[in-house]
Amino acid sequence: MSDGASVEETLELWARSLRSAKDRMAPLFTQKRVAASACAFLDVLIGNEPRKTGWMRAEAAGDPGPWRQ
Repeated sequence: MSDGASVEETLELWARSLRSAKDRMAPLFTQKRVAASACAFLDVLIGNEPRKTGWMRAEAAGDPGPWRQ
């Protein structure tokens, strides 16, 4: 972080950017539950897991199986 931003500031910037992306993405879906599932999918994709199989993504997103993933 050569521009002088603290780790906390950088994390807050990332969090705001992610919220903004989800806010822009949600209206693309006709149902709120589908939009919520898409947002959860985005969270899982940028998560800490080194491997992201369908089952692993589903588990992290709280889905019963990989069908939505």
